[in-house]
Amino acid sequence: MALIPIQDPGRRLPADHFALFELGFRPFFLLAGLAAVLLVGVWLWLYLGGATGPGLYYGAQLWHGHEMLFGFTLAVVAGFLLTAVRNWTQQPTPRGRALLGLVVLWLAGRLSPFAAAWLPAWSIALVDLAFLPVLALVLALPLIRCRQTRNLVFLLILLALAVCNLLVHLDLLGLAPAGLGRQAILQAVYIIILLITIMGGRVIPFFTEKAIPGMKSRSWPLVEYAGLAALLLFILLKPFLPTAAAMCALVAGLAHGLRLYGWYHRGIWSRPLLWVLHLGYAWLVTGLLMEALVWLGVPGTLALHAMAAGGIGMVTLGMMARVSLGHTGRSLEIGSAIVWSFRLLALAVLLRVLLPLTPVAVGYADWVLLAGVSWILAFGLFVWKYWPILSRPRIDGLR
Repeated sequence: MALIPIQDPGRRLPADHFALFELGFRPFFLLAGLAAVLLVGVWLWLYLGGATGPGLYYGAQLWHGHEMLFGFTLAVVAGFLLTAVRNWTQQPTPRGRALLGLVVLWLAGRLSPFAAAWLPAWSIALVDLAFLPVLALVLALPLIRCRQTRNLVFLLILLALAVCNLLVHLDLLGLAPAGLGRQAILQAVYIIILLITIMGGRVIPFFTEKAIPGMKSRSWPLVEYAGLAALLLFILLKPFLPTAAAMCALVAGLAHGLRLYGWYHRGIWSRPLLWVLHLGYAWLVTGLLMEALVWLGVPGTLALHAMAAGGIGMVTLGMMARVSLGHTGRSLEIGSAIVWSFRLLALAVLLRVLLPLTPVAVGYADWVLLAGVSWILAFGLFVWKYWPILSRPRIDGLR
């Protein structure tokens, strides 16, 4: 699946035009980068005893998990799908004021919890819950109009995420059993992983073949079906049958590891825009295998962060970096700052996931702090280098 820009030769934009709201990836990728920096910065402050939690609506722990998914990650997903659906269907997706409205709705969901002392809890919930259905609707219209049935799976995933978000708020409002919100956030992580495996299966081998002359990725139907089926069963069984879910995680990890092997070429290591995606997918595989070993004593939080910080974090950073270049008419070349961004994020995952398992005499909180600082630096570099790219027109003047 190629992300090939729709070109409108009848409308060229001047070089000084403010282009942030010309296409979905622009504001949402920028907001995702800013959210990655600010959310983790606030979380470190809370984790180290800075306060009890923002506004008392979520509480610190739940706020961190919720916002990293429905704030940071969902911004990346929104930016990618708003851009991809436009290319798949050759139909317009929101831009200008309509896109600004989506951005404001996303921002309202991020900011309203801090006003819990003045706003009714139900209004905070409604504001946050509104974004996903609205996003699904604006994506559904062009997909249904063009009969893109293959891509309707992304709408189902968005709706599944909306259900998870609803369960979080029902828990907070006292309308569901206590603790359901935390479980719903865990399920949302796994659903995002499912989304990455579907999208990654399209773009990672495509990008690899395009960048490395003569490279031909391999795939095996049995591996593809086993990986998808095992991951779906893991998601469904995890809340109810943890032992059976662990077996499914093992099968899914092995299948997706074989899948990644089929896309591999040693040439990726000289191309940062490739290795960051491959390494992110490898962390997803690692997280699934660690989930299979939780019952043997592997801490569940480390398995979770292997998938979240490693799988979600690295794949989304790599995708934002590449898609932003392609859709602004630039060559797929990055400078040393973004290479360091990728390296710092890789370091953050090592610090958060693997080093706490070693006998090195450093406290767990210290590993979390070091990982958080490395994460903040990684995404801070992305925001610094990509702000001008995302806010200015394509270099060829097209939309």
